[in-house]
Amino acid sequence: MRGSVDAVELAGPRTKNLEAVPARTRVAKNGTPEIVFGPGALGDVGTCALRCGARRPFLVTDPGLIEAGWIAEAVGHLRLSGLRPVVWHDITPNPKDHEVEAAYAAYRDSACDLVIGLGGGSCIDAAKSVAILAGNGGRILDYEGVDRVTRPLPVTMMVPSTSGTGSDVTQFAVITDTVHLVKAVIISEAVVPDISIIDPRLLTTMPEWLNAATGLDALTHGIESFVSRAHSPLTDRRALDAVRLVARHLDRTMDRPEEAGSRMAMAQGALEAGMAFTSAILGATHAMSHQVGGLLDAPHGVINGVLLPHVIRFNARVDPGRYVPLAAAAGVDVGRCSPEDAAYLLADKVERLADAVGVPSGLRAVGLTEEAIPRLAATTLKDACMATNPRQATQADVERLFREAL
Repeated sequence: MRGSVDAVELAGPRTKNLEAVPARTRVAKNGTPEIVFGPGALGDVGTCALRCGARRPFLVTDPGLIEAGWIAEAVGHLRLSGLRPVVWHDITPNPKDHEVEAAYAAYRDSACDLVIGLGGGSCIDAAKSVAILAGNGGRILDYEGVDRVTRPLPVTMMVPSTSGTGSDVTQFAVITDTVHLVKAVIISEAVVPDISIIDPRLLTTMPEWLNAATGLDALTHGIESFVSRAHSPLTDRRALDAVRLVARHLDRTMDRPEEAGSRMAMAQGALEAGMAFTSAILGATHAMSHQVGGLLDAPHGVINGVLLPHVIRFNARVDPGRYVPLAAAAGVDVGRCSPEDAAYLLADKVERLADAVGVPSGLRAVGLTEEAIPRLAATTLKDACMATNPRQATQADVERLFREAL
């Protein structure tokens, strides 16, 4: 698995866990795609695909991106480069296992040779999953877990249209298991895209609720990767910068959606958060959010925005020190604070930001009921993101967190 989790094995037989190895001395890996960043970057999609040897790209997207006009622009650039793209748009939020497998069948039948994901995290995760099946066969849920993708993938290129998921630069793909109503997390170095094209213009057509949700997702990535048991100096700088950018600019993008400077800042914040968590992994917020999203098909970033303050306070009761620089990056005055106070002020800051951008105060608003909590807590403990949460949690702990967040 990409990231300094692997360093436990490299450090020698006496190393029993990550806490035994100071973060600054661990071996750290941070693989990222080639990144094309800036207004107008979408214009490079054709030349990048041609340079990769493509002749027939398979473009995975959704109806909203077609309506916004970005697919017509992308297809135009691809055709100007002499390519013959195939567009697949039957993808819904929280992409489903059967949607991915239908998309792969279309990829295979069309004799395509490159996969492009243009859209939010759902489109990008679906595109990654099509590439996984193209290179490895089988069913997409066969690859749930760590390092189960063993064969090379076709070239993949991602074009994010939201400022939050970071999936365009990570080794993660998250797909909904529609039989068990949980989210399956796939983690593999092979899943890291080859190219990420980040054009902040695409962010201007997000609906307001999606802008809020994906921005809070990026904030959660930055905070959870910084306190992760697998953090390293390589991830720390990116995580702190992501928190600083999102905390300063998310609410401005809500009030002034056409303001170029804030859109650039949010695009950069989402990118840096993704580059941090692809190596550091995440924590309990994401482990819990995956379960709620799988059960209720609810927006991932909204769930994170509700859960994150509760998880910050839970973790800080054991070791609040890592939250001090995070609080400072988020704009909290920590000069005279104890570490505990800084952590709690950060949690309060996240709650105020979530409230300001319109996220509900509790999970009942997305349909969660008390009766579902024991089941969700049990599956949370099996989620890969729990392995790097800074505080060990029991089933009772997770149930309590869910109830606090109701």
